[in-house]
Amino acid sequence: MRHNRKNTEPLVSVVLPTYDRPEFLRGAVESVAAQTYGNVELIVVDDCSPTPAVESLDGKFGSSLDLRVLRHEENEGANVARNNGIRAAEGEYVAFLDDDDRWKPEKVERQVEAFEEASAAIGVVCVGQRFVNENGEFTQYRMPTTSGRIAEEVFRGAILGPFSTVMVRADVIEGVGLPDERFRAWQDWEWHVRLAQSCEYAAIREPLVIRRIGSHGQISDDFEAWREAASLYLGKHRSVAAEYGRAVERQAVAGAYASVASVALVTGHYRGCVRYSLRALRHDPLATTCYAYLAIALGGSRALETVRTIRRTYHRSAERFAWPSISR
Repeated sequence: MRHNRKNTEPLVSVVLPTYDRPEFLRGAVESVAAQTYGNVELIVVDDCSPTPAVESLDGKFGSSLDLRVLRHEENEGANVARNNGIRAAEGEYVAFLDDDDRWKPEKVERQVEAFEEASAAIGVVCVGQRFVNENGEFTQYRMPTTSGRIAEEVFRGAILGPFSTVMVRADVIEGVGLPDERFRAWQDWEWHVRLAQSCEYAAIREPLVIRRIGSHGQISDDFEAWREAASLYLGKHRSVAAEYGRAVERQAVAGAYASVASVALVTGHYRGCVRYSLRALRHDPLATTCYAYLAIALGGSRALETVRTIRRTYHRSAERFAWPSISR
């Protein structure tokens, strides 16, 4: 049911693609319903789940949320589902939420405030992330590292954020175009490259998105998808990176290969990790993380688990002293 809009706040459309994860979906929708910002429409795009999303939600949210559920007649993938949600959006701003992520209650309000207080040049607002494992235990924070005119910095490897952290002005989307459906991985990053060519970014360096990393089937688990994405990305954008100079081009290429190396490492493709780390270092010998990837890959699964244990210990200790004003 569509609701009468009584307030004058800008409408925010939230696009949430989902497939066959009803428990995750309910939690994601609950986090949208709990937003402190009042003028939100939620568009759930059900990619032909065996149990339809309408049944999974089962009218639970009633009149508390302006909710539409669109359902594909056949499974078309998350990229198509997300783009169909964008096409259906009516808001001045468009935000995104993956079904296994959650938002802090103030997330939408903070992003709209950032837009309203900034110049018209701002087309994207990103927020930070708090990562948890499948047991809900904290693992790490990741914050956007740049703002303003960032087109060159994107090619240099600036940290921005995936779809769940992003809010975009609808008129910017009209100018830039939809995310590229050919990318099984990196669709968000490839879109950042195009968005940054046409508008400025604002960053809220607070962990307003909770991202669950675990064993529930994520594109970051797919080494082949990342290899394919790197090839597509470089074929599409390497020449654009070169317009900023040879050094930026080399960093863009090295960054793409380093990303593939990192996924190869965590998925146990150790030879692939070595191969892509060496490719990255040939383009940028200062890509220091690749030296670490090489060392860990050569040490195999035992070395990888040791590093994971050290990282978990470090991040758990760090959380005790970080973000004291933000509820967890």
